[in-house]
Amino acid sequence: MIVSAEIHGLLLDLLEDLRSIKILWQVGVLLSCIGIGWFLARSYNRRVQGHAPMDVTQALGVGSLQRLMFPLSALVMVTIGRAILHYWQKTPLLDVAATLLLAMALIRMSIYAMRHTFAPSDWLRVSERWISWLAWIGVAIYLTGLWPALREILEDVGFTTGKHQISLLLVLQASLSVIVTLFVALWLGRLIETRLMKATTLQINLRVMFSKLAQVILLLAAFLIALPAVGIDLTVLSVFGGMLGVGIGFGLQKIAANYISGFIILLDRSVSIGDVVTIGEHSGTLTQMTARYVVVRGHGGLEAIIPNETIITSTVVNHSFTDRKVRVALSIQVSYTADLDVARKLMIEVAAAHPRVIADPAPAALITGFADSGINLELDVWIADPDQGQAALRSDLYAGIWQAFRRDGIEIPFPQREIRVLGTVHTSPDQI
Repeated sequence: MIVSAEIHGLLLDLLEDLRSIKILWQVGVLLSCIGIGWFLARSYNRRVQGHAPMDVTQALGVGSLQRLMFPLSALVMVTIGRAILHYWQKTPLLDVAATLLLAMALIRMSIYAMRHTFAPSDWLRVSERWISWLAWIGVAIYLTGLWPALREILEDVGFTTGKHQISLLLVLQASLSVIVTLFVALWLGRLIETRLMKATTLQINLRVMFSKLAQVILLLAAFLIALPAVGIDLTVLSVFGGMLGVGIGFGLQKIAANYISGFIILLDRSVSIGDVVTIGEHSGTLTQMTARYVVVRGHGGLEAIIPNETIITSTVVNHSFTDRKVRVALSIQVSYTADLDVARKLMIEVAAAHPRVIADPAPAALITGFADSGINLELDVWIADPDQGQAALRSDLYAGIWQAFRRDGIEIPFPQREIRVLGTVHTSPDQI
């Protein structure tokens, strides 16, 4: 390649300049450029840290510039210094430095894009190091002119399957092509998901469904673009596709059912994010919906991960399907000597004073029966925020009713028993 030959010539010129006093001029210019780039990057970072918090788009742009400030500013200074110094001598050291700084900028930008494409995790931090090292090794191999020889070695290692020759170079190229296209597809999917979630005019289920469909289509397109790009005929994957179909029919049918059920749930809108649901023994607020499962967060903070197939094949109690209003009933007992009208009035007043109890439907106090120790009453109230739970509400209402009953002399009975002695046996002192 012409570019490789030019770089190889630059390295030879650099080795020749190392034995000459001229190299000191290039070293001085390079150190000055690096120092100026470091100073500009440090000044920019200090200026950014003093500003108020920004939204996601602004933060992404500022973060990108923070990582690119040093290599790009140093690259600009090296380019200027190289142009000035070129009038008196060759500048192979500055030429190599410019190439390395450009590679540093590209690597830093790629790593930063990965951080905003994938969720933060340990494997991502490890992958960043590996990608950085592999990128620098690739640049070093290219600059030293070793790539043509290494390419021939990689082409010689391989095997033949049918009419296709598969070499180690082809495998590496295919892997790199797939990784790059997958990365671009995931990045575009994340961008589309962010934009869709901001579209408040669409129902939340539609937003989730469109984002998941976009991700699946982009991933499929990534494979269809990456493999033919490196010369792999897609018909070679027909056997693999048949094996995959058999695997889905037997071992992977549950996974496939969960994914299909996920899209059905998103389409029929039987449950939505924010609904208060009861699925089996799990009750709480539905906080997350994915293509494979949903997350139900209980009022105690515990989260249940429920497969989508369970929602399709079992009964789901959606407390806020058509109306988010939920009735809360409290059982209370008063003694037979209590004034029922006063007791019911006090119960309604306590309920109406609570901020979570809504006025329509209005609170009601009902007589439900006559028990052994007292009269059973029931306080019915309605709330519009079932996702906040009922434990604190019940506690507040019971405490308020207790205080109101004590103030107005309404007695809450406790179990009582009468013991009657039907006959007595008198004994004389002599029998004791």
